[in-house]
Amino acid sequence: MTAAKVTVPSLAERKASSEKLVMVTAYDATFAALADDAGVDLILVGDSLGMVVQGVENTLPVTLDEMAYHTRLVSRGASRALVIGDLPFGAYQVSPEQGVASSIRLVKEGRAAAVKLEGGVPMADTIEAITRVDIPVMGHIGLTPQSFHRMGGHRVQGRSAGAHAGGRERLLADAKAVEQAGAFAVVVEGVPRSLAVELTQTLSIPTIGIGAGPECDGQVLVLHDVLGLSPNLFKFAKAYANLRADVVDALERYAHEVRTGAFPDDDHSFH
Repeated sequence: MTAAKVTVPSLAERKASSEKLVMVTAYDATFAALADDAGVDLILVGDSLGMVVQGVENTLPVTLDEMAYHTRLVSRGASRALVIGDLPFGAYQVSPEQGVASSIRLVKEGRAAAVKLEGGVPMADTIEAITRVDIPVMGHIGLTPQSFHRMGGHRVQGRSAGAHAGGRERLLADAKAVEQAGAFAVVVEGVPRSLAVELTQTLSIPTIGIGAGPECDGQVLVLHDVLGLSPNLFKFAKAYANLRADVVDALERYAHEVRTGAFPDDDHSFH
């Protein structure tokens, strides 16, 4: 692990050296600082904050104002990791010009070093337009949460052959379109392991997997899942701690001491 600042150009070098990239989501300065201290390479301020922080069903209600706010918080907490702001639903689909304007907001107001957007072939022009104004773009293909209604929920993509939406050939075309449009990396979510292997071997840019097997150039998970704070995990997620139980236990003990008069005691009072 190196203490050097992670930059967009350095990610291409990491793919060439086969050194895996580590990415997590974060939504505030405290957790961003913890991820930074742990040596995480990339911090995604994901629109997953809709479900993780706001408690809504999916990512669709999250606004650009909310993303700019949370990206700004994360940027304050991270000094080494590359901070990537997620473009929320409705902030880039209308036109490439809208995508550029929204990306500029995440860079200026959120202090993001890069932005992420979902979609392949249909979003190629938007990716190209954003990179043309010197804002690095991370793509996102496969299971794209903003396509929740079209997919009928969060469903694995690329299991069937064909060029239809969600088909294997379509995802290969999406990946190539994202790369050719100038993206510096691409998240590959919810696809069969064999397809992720083919995508990683085909593309010259790093692939960041989530529910896509171990052969991708890197992996990303929601930080709350990693820490065991989420009540339910998707099949692809793994909890490396059980902080949900620890938090509940701590709050129960605090409540008990307040109710019994044990807290605050003399050591926690001013004289």
